[in-house]
Amino acid sequence: MSTTGMGEETIDALEDLPPSAKLVAKVLEYNDTLTQSELAEKTLLPDRTVRYALTRLEEQDIVESRFSFSDARKQVYTLA
Repeated sequence: MSTTGMGEETIDALEDLPPSAKLVAKVLEYNDTLTQSELAEKTLLPDRTVRYALTRLEEQDIVESRFSFSDARKQVYTLA
């Protein structure tokens, strides 16, 4: 993986994660904030797979989530 927007610690944490989590992290690296549905659209992964990838990334403190200002029902995700 490129080290463009991710620190070495983040890259090391990504090594043991599934490919879907790596793809989601890479897409977030190039987009500041995205919702789960936007991530599914950009990665072409099923919603359930994106949800699993985000859970794994949050467990490793690679991704942070917060409520969307435009729609409080949704969360937006960014790289930590």
